Amino acid sequence: MQAVVMAGGEGSRLRPLTINRPKPMVPIVDKPCLGHIFELLKRHGIEDSFVTLQYLASVIQDSYGDGGGVGMRLRYSVEETPLGTGGSVRQLADDLDGTFLVISGDALTDIDLSKVIAFHRERKAAVTLTLVHVP
Repeated sequence: MQAVVMAGGEGSRLRPLTINRPKPMVPIVDKPCLGHIFELLKRHGIEDSFVTLQYLASVIQDSYGDGGGVGMRLRYSVEETPLGTGGSVRQLADDLDGTFLVISGDALTDIDLSKVIAFHRERKAAVTLTLVHVP
């Protein structure tokens, strides 16, 4: 299974933390948020990912390269102009093989991706969306 990690956000609400780095590179417990996402994907057997980029794309590309340093295969899709959530995924349509997972590069979560994937496959769903209620 492949993943699409959306990491193109500017993070304007997090300024000044995002003046010189994209939002997914803001450190959380001594590691960029994006690093935590890669660890989550790996824990659930997903090691082949596309990373969608726009704002300060080279910061992420220079940090993670081909993904070897984090034990993954990473490929990048750089948007010249912001395409939005759907546009960034659609741009990869020809590169994705079968079922894939889309996750935000700045979403800290401990969701059990294996259960989500199993749920999706058991129901032969076209799309499965996971949400959490925030009171």
